Amino acid sequence: MKPYYETKLGKLYHGDCLDILPQLEPVDLVLTDPPYGMNNNVDSSRFSGGTAGHIAQRGNGGRFKENIIGDDKPFNPEHLLNFKKVILWGANHFSKKLSVGTTLVWIKKQDSGFGAFLSDAEIGWMNTGHGVYCFKDLSLLSTTRDRLHPNQKPIPLLMWCIEKAKIDGVICDPYSGSGSTLVACERLNRKWIGCEISEKYCEIIAKRLEQETSQLKLFAG
Repeated sequence: MKPYYETKLGKLYHGDCLDILPQLEPVDLVLTDPPYGMNNNVDSSRFSGGTAGHIAQRGNGGRFKENIIGDDKPFNPEHLLNFKKVILWGANHFSKKLSVGTTLVWIKKQDSGFGAFLSDAEIGWMNTGHGVYCFKDLSLLSTTRDRLHPNQKPIPLLMWCIEKAKIDGVICDPYSGSGSTLVACERLNRKWIGCEISEKYCEIIAKRLEQETSQLKLFAG
C-alpha cells in the first residue's frame, strides 16, 4: 500500500480508514477526532451577518468548501475500540458506545466568554483510567482566519494527549483531518500513521508536514 506522503517518522494514506486499518502494522495508540455525526454546516459565515469584512475574519474566508465526510450520519467507534490505547475527541456525540474511561476536556475559551457563543469546551475519551483532566488552549481563537478544518484541534492539545497516554510506540490517527495529530507526533519525535479520506485534506496535511519537518531541520542545524 503506497502512502500519499511520508516523513522519516510516519506515513499518510489517502482513503477510508475502514479499508486501510486492517492492512496496517500494529499501533500502540489511536488518537483521533472522528466525524461527530451531527451533520454540521461548516459555513461559519452564517454567524457573521454575511458581510465581506466579517466573513474574511473566519476560517478559509468563513466558507469551508466541503462538509466533513461521514458527518451526515451517526458515528460508530466500534472499529477503533479494540486497539491497545484509544483517545477519541467528540466523545459526547457517541458516548453510548463507549465504556468507562478517562475524560479529557479541552477548554477553548476565555472565562469571560463562557456561555456566550457555541461550545466553551470539547470532550475527549481515553479507554483507560477514570479521572477527568483539563487542558486550556486558546490559540485557535487568534488564528480563526487561518483555520484549515472546521474541527481543527491545537497542536499543544494533541501533544498533551500523547503524553497523557504514556506510550512509546506507533501513534495512528485514522481521521487525520488537517493533520494536527501528525504534526504533534513530529514535534515529539514519535512514529505515526495517518489516514484521511479527503484528498483535499491530504494535500493540506502534506504541506503542513513539509513545513514542520523543514522547520525542525532548521532548528536542529
